[in-house]
Amino acid sequence: MNVRNCHDHAIFGGVVVVAGCAALVLSLSGTGAQAQPRDVARQTLGAGDGWGSYGTGTTGGAAADTAHVHTVTTWEQFKAALKDGGSAPKIIKVTGMIDAVSQGCEAFEAEGYDLQKYLAAYDPAVWGHDTPVSGEQEELRAASAARQDQAIKAIVPANTTIIGVGKGSGILGGSLQIKGVDNVIVRNLTVEAPIDCFPQWDPTDDNRTGAWNSEYDAVVVYGSTHVWVDHNTLTDGRHPDSALPSYFGKTYQRHDGLLDVVRGSNHVTVSWNSFKDHDKTMLIGNSDGATADDSGKLKVTLHHNRFEGIVERAPRVRFGQVDSYNNHFVVTKGQKWGYVYGIGKESRLVAEHNAFTLAQGVSPAKILKKWNEAPVTAGGNVVNGRAVDLIAVHNAEIPAETLQPGAGWTPALRADLDPAKAVPGIVGARSGAGRVR
Repeated sequence: MNVRNCHDHAIFGGVVVVAGCAALVLSLSGTGAQAQPRDVARQTLGAGDGWGSYGTGTTGGAAADTAHVHTVTTWEQFKAALKDGGSAPKIIKVTGMIDAVSQGCEAFEAEGYDLQKYLAAYDPAVWGHDTPVSGEQEELRAASAARQDQAIKAIVPANTTIIGVGKGSGILGGSLQIKGVDNVIVRNLTVEAPIDCFPQWDPTDDNRTGAWNSEYDAVVVYGSTHVWVDHNTLTDGRHPDSALPSYFGKTYQRHDGLLDVVRGSNHVTVSWNSFKDHDKTMLIGNSDGATADDSGKLKVTLHHNRFEGIVERAPRVRFGQVDSYNNHFVVTKGQKWGYVYGIGKESRLVAEHNAFTLAQGVSPAKILKKWNEAPVTAGGNVVNGRAVDLIAVHNAEIPAETLQPGAGWTPALRADLDPAKAVPGIVGARSGAGRVR
């Protein structure tokens, strides 16, 4: 094709062809610039891609100037980069695995704290189950916990993109705190859930049989709007619950959630992540009493995520209009497992076109768990490759917890809706860190 013929085509074919011809002319003249590689750090959430795209959408730090693009290799650098420039758009590129607790739990211990002394002081045989613990060792435990809290929490400002570079980048033992801000993107990170170095014994918990309570979510979205969490791997990693000791007959719990969306947060999209080997995975709404904060909010979309080795809360929902579609849930033989979806106070969950791979003997009736009276929509799902009506099978096998069908709303913000039977292959190939495209 010569330039004249190209021009003739442009008149006949329209603007798109004109642009193509201009590119051809530049190429022929030798002055054309080479196509620039796409900068994934400046990618924004696409239009119509879940609740996070609602209204102003989610752009994170895409508009950052060069002075506010940081590459970090340590936890100290990471926290400093978050502070730089306040809420001005910023991009933080994490290279390699950065460790928030590289010095170990001992670095946070207040002088005089000793776990063995703590256990001796609050042994139920000594303390009983009637009152919360108090006294010297509890005060020292609390002081130690405060030191850890300050060290491992990273406060994420508005208009920020945090992204791992390539494969094998992420955060060990840190907690991303997205609190009271708007417009945040977290992508392509492997996040090993923080461990609570100093869990608290509550003798009055669990019907006065006692329980160990821990702090620190891997990622918490608290009172924030327009958040996109995409292509991350969130896991207990080197510290699985199976390795935890027991004291007073109860597991010495050191983990909390992987990703919690709470306290009036709104317009969040969680896509293409891998959630692995964890107990209390995800809360959407953390309290039945948070009506003033949460009613009419907590609008969250979860799509194309993979959940494996998860015990419960994937997610547990209160109040929110939550759309969960095209996710893959895997329950393996012998693993501890409670449920997938928790139906909580005033929730309006829509769970459609998901795939469930359940080990032999695991009943699909337990996929849904009723905590409070609230309607749910659950259609088009498959279990081990076969269509299953999750509400019907639940109600048949667990009639004492009858669920009402029909969440009362229809999701409109969906991207890349795939057939449920194709979901295991698609999600398995593309979810998790290191697979951003």
